[in-house]
Amino acid sequence: MSDPRPIGLFDSGVGGLTVLREVRTRVPRESTLYLGVNARAPYGYRPDTEVVVLSGECLDWLLGQDVKAVVVACSTSSSVALDQLRRHSTVPVLGIIAPAAAAAAVATRSGRIGVIATETTVRSGSFPRAIMRERPDADIRAVGTPALVPLVEAGELDGTHVAGVVRTSLAPLSPRGSEPIDTLLLGCTHYPLLGAVIADVIGPDVTVIDPAAAIAAALALLLETDGLAAPMDHEPRHLLRTTGDPVLFGRTAQRLFGGPAPAVQSVTLGAIDRAPSPLVSAGASR
Repeated sequence: MSDPRPIGLFDSGVGGLTVLREVRTRVPRESTLYLGVNARAPYGYRPDTEVVVLSGECLDWLLGQDVKAVVVACSTSSSVALDQLRRHSTVPVLGIIAPAAAAAAVATRSGRIGVIATETTVRSGSFPRAIMRERPDADIRAVGTPALVPLVEAGELDGTHVAGVVRTSLAPLSPRGSEPIDTLLLGCTHYPLLGAVIADVIGPDVTVIDPAAAIAAALALLLETDGLAAPMDHEPRHLLRTTGDPVLFGRTAQRLFGGPAPAVQSVTLGAIDRAPSPLVSAGASR
């Protein structure tokens, strides 16, 4: 069996493009449709009930485009909304938590694993629970790093200011008197866009786990086992959609893919897309 329909992916902004890049590498003949809900970013400060509703709107939009599977390329949505999305969906839905946690559990030597994620993801406890299922003796230190997503959404990916913000954000992972971590799981798909800075700050002795590769591998297995892979002669088509600024989104996509990216088109999911995030408004007023 085969299925030429596209794979749908969504994230609260540009972070899920890191997942899209890995998906396109892992299953190159598959078509993709990416939805970046930048006008709602970040999700990390929102209450769980709101994240569930917003994630449901993203799923409904993608289902309306006739996708064959959905990748929730957002740790916050994966942490608090995945079960509801799966119950509602007519196609398979993959989240990032389980694949990323398994990768971290395999990579660690000492069992001391750091996790950085949005505050909502950390509060949910989703990554520690998933890691403990793979490695019950793990010492997990989960830290909310809310300052990182706004950097990525603004296109600030390097430089002195970014390094300072990353250093401050990672400081709680090394409290006095504790053994150092040997593995750091980037528990938000935005964070790999800061990967070079994070690796420099955390040091060469720490293995940094990017969740994108793990979920791309899980998707490839799903497509194969469920008979959903595209035909061998399929010519893939890749579409990018955003509820935010298509020009800024396109620049980030080009930087990530190292060359021309598909044209970005704007979509509107609801009234919230026309109002700036409270965090963005607060930052503009400083």
